[in-house]
Amino acid sequence: MSTATKTVKKNYEMDMCSGSLFKKMLSFALPVMFSGVLQLLFNAADVVVVGRFAGDDCLAAVGSVGSLVNLLTNLFVGLSIGTNVLAARLYGAKKDEELSKVVHTSMLLSVFSGIILTVIGVVAAEKILILMQTPEKILPLSTLYLRIYFLGMTATMVYNFGSAILRAVGDTRRPLYYLSIAGVINVCLNLVLVIVFHLDVAGVAIATAVSQTVSAVLVVRCLMRSQSGIRLDLRKLCIKKRIFLQVLRIGLPAGFQGMVFSFSNMIIQSSVNSFGETVVAGNSAASNLEGFVYIALNAFYQTTLSFVSQNYGAGNHKRITRAVLLGEGMVICSGLVLGFLGFFFGDSLLTIYSGSSAVIAVGVRRLSIICVTYFLCGAMDVMVGALRGIGYSVLPMMISLIGVCGVRILWIFTVFRIERFHTLETVYMSYPITWSISIAVLTVSFIIARRRMLKKQPRPIEDKN
Repeated sequence: MSTATKTVKKNYEMDMCSGSLFKKMLSFALPVMFSGVLQLLFNAADVVVVGRFAGDDCLAAVGSVGSLVNLLTNLFVGLSIGTNVLAARLYGAKKDEELSKVVHTSMLLSVFSGIILTVIGVVAAEKILILMQTPEKILPLSTLYLRIYFLGMTATMVYNFGSAILRAVGDTRRPLYYLSIAGVINVCLNLVLVIVFHLDVAGVAIATAVSQTVSAVLVVRCLMRSQSGIRLDLRKLCIKKRIFLQVLRIGLPAGFQGMVFSFSNMIIQSSVNSFGETVVAGNSAASNLEGFVYIALNAFYQTTLSFVSQNYGAGNHKRITRAVLLGEGMVICSGLVLGFLGFFFGDSLLTIYSGSSAVIAVGVRRLSIICVTYFLCGAMDVMVGALRGIGYSVLPMMISLIGVCGVRILWIFTVFRIERFHTLETVYMSYPITWSISIAVLTVSFIIARRRMLKKQPRPIEDKN
């Protein structure tokens, strides 16, 4: 291996199986956190620009489709988690040939995923929005935004799968660089298309699709120029059945969990929609603001997932336990600080999205309940990542479906239906209650799974074509 190649590997890839665990987890998590914030800024830029320059109807139209976008994309994003876990295990086990098969199978899978999502999003957008009780006044705007947004879905999937591969080998900095470039392009296009050309929701959707394409191209270029086991050769793109099934085994439960989460959030969004356009706009603004807290905490989920997976592949069981404990400590501390900062500065921050005092008042009501308890969501996700990293993908899915989605849906169809509890506060309380239930069950499950893990070695990756 040349000196230049060694330098690239030293600069970007990370051995998670040795060295200072705290320092490495933090250096891994911070770029993931900033990358997530930048990715969220795509939608935030859309919301801010239309809210300030196109009016509250456009703000409500863009903000109200978030749960639907997540519902349609989470299944395939879950598959990228399968790619991350499998690639990290193989990297930790130093099986470069198998790692290469994962890369080429996953990248082709990302293209197919994007095409499927584009067709579904464009064809079914209006019908699904109607089922969500989207107010008739903003339905045409929401439909237009959604259809244009999904035209860029192939690029989004390529980026997600490509960055999952980079994270598996410890490279979290280059995805950050690429998103920084795409983020600047997105904001500039937003301003030009909305303010200059008056395209409103269509303009912000076009800007998002273009910026996502830029980030996807940069990730593909990075993989093609790599000199390690993650090198992408377009001529080798094919679906290896064995690898594909392994990705499905890990990723499908994660994706299905994400879909059901989004379905439960759609039910909650439908409940919010029933209060009218002003409440929809305020809820959308606060939800977008909370997204920055969530995405910061999600970085520790991804960090725990990658560190546990690499060490599982290397058979380093003691380091797995330490990684999980550190992940929980980091996410709880970060969640408490960010959650309360979001609440205390909520009034000022919400004015970025809207100048309406009524809209801001609704947003503050949401922040006072959900934002300050978001550390519970982070703690729950870290435990999910820990279980997935040691080979349990169905178990955390079942716990989350019952403990979060099931209870949340039951809450909306029972407690919320009672006249004196038919309030926004009742809707919002379903979040911390369900997070708490799930944390308790997931923690007990990990303790049991850890004991079983200590009695056996990690399942080997089969060397079959």
